[in-house]
Amino acid sequence: MKVAVDFDQCEANGICVGFAPDVFELDDEDQLHVLVDDIPADQLEDVKDAVAQCPKAALKLI
Repeated sequence: MKVAVDFDQCEANGICVGFAPDVFELDDEDQLHVLVDDIPADQLEDVKDAVAQCPKAALKLI
């Protein structure tokens, strides 16, 4: 499973980083980066929480 980011919607508020810091990262310019191509099984629940809590619905699992 992978996570897709709609960068037109993303506000880079970092909620996803709080839920899954091994998967998401904000750089010094507040740009969101997905650190993995495939979500590790042990991170999947955290990523699902991040997707569900994104205030702009900018994340989705694919």
